[in-house]
Amino acid sequence: MVYHDPKILAAANLWLTDDFETETQDAIKELIAHNPEELADSFYKNLEFGTGGMRGIMGPGTNRINKYTLGKNTQGLANYLHRQFPDTSVKVAIAYDCRHQSDSLARIVAQVFAANDITVYLFSSLRPTPELSFAVRHLDCHCGIVLTASHNPPEYNGYKVYWQDGGQLVPPHDAAIIKEIDSLSFSDIRFRESATAINLIDTEVDKAFIQASVAKVNFGLPAATKNGLRIVFTSLHGTSITLVPDALKAAGFDDVHIVEEQATPNGDFPTVASPNPEEPEALKIALEQGEKIDADIVIGTDPDCDRLGIAVRNDQGRLEILNGNQTMILMTDFLVKRFREKYPTGTVSEEKPGRPFVGSTIVSTPMMEVLAQSYDVECKTGLTGFKWIAKMIEDYPKQHFIGGGEESFGYMVGDFVRDKDAVTATLLACMIAAQAKANDQTLYDQLKSLYVKHGFYKEALISLVKKGQSGAAEIKQMLSDLRANPMKEINGSAVIKVEDYQSGQGKNLTDGSSYTMDIPTSNVLIFYTEDGSKIAARPSGTEPKVKFYISVNQPLASLADYDTISAVLDKRIAGIKNALGV
Repeated sequence: MVYHDPKILAAANLWLTDDFETETQDAIKELIAHNPEELADSFYKNLEFGTGGMRGIMGPGTNRINKYTLGKNTQGLANYLHRQFPDTSVKVAIAYDCRHQSDSLARIVAQVFAANDITVYLFSSLRPTPELSFAVRHLDCHCGIVLTASHNPPEYNGYKVYWQDGGQLVPPHDAAIIKEIDSLSFSDIRFRESATAINLIDTEVDKAFIQASVAKVNFGLPAATKNGLRIVFTSLHGTSITLVPDALKAAGFDDVHIVEEQATPNGDFPTVASPNPEEPEALKIALEQGEKIDADIVIGTDPDCDRLGIAVRNDQGRLEILNGNQTMILMTDFLVKRFREKYPTGTVSEEKPGRPFVGSTIVSTPMMEVLAQSYDVECKTGLTGFKWIAKMIEDYPKQHFIGGGEESFGYMVGDFVRDKDAVTATLLACMIAAQAKANDQTLYDQLKSLYVKHGFYKEALISLVKKGQSGAAEIKQMLSDLRANPMKEINGSAVIKVEDYQSGQGKNLTDGSSYTMDIPTSNVLIFYTEDGSKIAARPSGTEPKVKFYISVNQPLASLADYDTISAVLDKRIAGIKNALGV
């Protein structure tokens, strides 16, 4: 006899009613009869909104991505939109990526909106996520949806919600929409077809987005300088193939070589173990092609084209992948330097009299703040996730936003897109590389020079995968243990400050004083040590992982000391990993 948790079985039995199609009922019956573990994982909780929207494995159940969980979300969102914009013709834009079922799920979401008398603009085929963010404002929509699981494995899909500013949901809308969704039953979903139009959108938005993207990075580089850069680009079977090659051409880059083996969109991602440019293995084929044709730069984007990985020539002349923090530092320095060339001191205009700023996150490199200060620019720091950087633009309308990034390979150039944008960031990376090459430098050379100027910062990320219900409990316990027994010393260096973003409180251990942090709560702990190290711990908001972020730094007197100081910092990182037991 197969044992079932009574609560799990009760939740599953609700999916055997007439509110669910026969195919779904049959799948649930199969799980009940033969796979109690999968049944439990499918129903032990409802999918939740995390740092990048809602992501999950596709299949039947409340903890899965399917027409019912997305339909319920969409119905709740439709109800909320009508309350927020009464007596208004509400409009939404919808995009989707290359994943299995993304196109059909996007159509279902569109139908639910239409059945609720909401005008829908649905992309006719797959498109990058940043284009959806752009389209929300370009088409004067109140909301946007993109069906994507970003860089997660093939069995995943997801649902990102954007508000009328083009940024992802943030307080107070996120909590209010979740409350509305939780108040509904699956029987409340309006799946029926409606006379309300579903408008297919196509190349007109593509052209507008490319034009805006090229304009944002137009720094007047001569055509010969851009043509002198040899680029290898891979879309990793994702959506960027629909836009990035055309954007590069429009920006004046002609020596572009596409990795053809990875150019066809495919939700199985057949040539990579993971379509995540954070993983070096994902760029293996592109790097091999880059070495073969003597490329100056290799760029790869994740499936929904919001993250990018970059490889440039190192001191030995080999292509080396930069991490997200390094890419962010190079891009920010380039943008802020040109901003200060145009506005040497002070602010931008009477409309924006506040101090110009860049954005980052609490788990990204502290070097961002040091860099910004050197140009008399503010660095605002938010929680993990680009929705918080986009929110800064709305929260501080009197301050000019230059750009922002996070350690997880995302960057946003200006504010015409309100999410990380690998299309425009790809153009920016090529602009920087082209100018560097014209000056007989590489991005690697420029990065080392920044370390001499601002200090040598090195970061490391450890991700521990903990799948399923037991994994979620284990992650919760790990963070609980760290709070109950906080570390007093890490790798021989005393902990001098601890910040708990769940309670919103920080504590200075040198004098025992406490302080309140003016930032939304989140399950994050950060430890600062006497030698300048920073160690953050948090559960991923989009994957079954717990993550540890390590940052160390030391002054670098000259380029001649680079290798020596690099080895010192590597040893410190290894010691911290050992102290953490990871």
